[in-house]
Amino acid sequence: MTDQSSAAAAPIIIITDLVKQFGRFAALRGVSAEFAPRRMYAILGDNGAGKTTLLRVLAGLSRPTRGSVSMLGTTDLRAICRHVGYMAHPSLLYDELSGTENLRYFARLYEIEGRQRCASVISAVGVDPLLPRPIAQYSQGMRQKISLARAILHDPQVLLLDEPFSNVDVHSARDIGARLAQMRDAGKTIFVVTHQSSLLESLADEFVWMQAGQIVTRTPHLLPVEAR
Repeated sequence: MTDQSSAAAAPIIIITDLVKQFGRFAALRGVSAEFAPRRMYAILGDNGAGKTTLLRVLAGLSRPTRGSVSMLGTTDLRAICRHVGYMAHPSLLYDELSGTENLRYFARLYEIEGRQRCASVISAVGVDPLLPRPIAQYSQGMRQKISLARAILHDPQVLLLDEPFSNVDVHSARDIGARLAQMRDAGKTIFVVTHQSSLLESLADEFVWMQAGQIVTRTPHLLPVEAR
């Protein structure tokens, strides 16, 4: 975990009275919060608590019904999309391509030149960049690592990850967690939505519990179930 000095820094994200409705259902109900830079936040809660919706709003993929989000000093989230990396629950990879070929494709979308960057990012998440097999033949842990590599390909300041440990073996999950901690220590601000909070117990700087579309608890330590 990082030291507490970053907690005194100006917020990198300010959320004010955020509401997101889908028809008559409110997925987010008046969320207000501030988040400091260079920290790892574990976003926890039961299914339907609003975790993924909050992440999608922060990523600029879903427009709020009411309220605002300020990130990196602006409320125009599309203007800063190159500074934000998003990893969805589905891998969003092309199964017929190898890991390197997938990243080269996304690099062209980001107008990033050079094979060296793709190889460097794949190596950074713990996968051999020379592995020729298509993604369809990768283990779930390797797929998640390549999905993470895609999210960090453009070197974003803010990283938003939805269930990065889903269906991943314990060894791979711990490896992913350790690599996220390294990114945080290198200056990234990271949000991790997960149902496997124990994997971040010694890594996250803050645990944020959501319930019924609201943030109900924030603590620097993982709390037992009965205390949440």
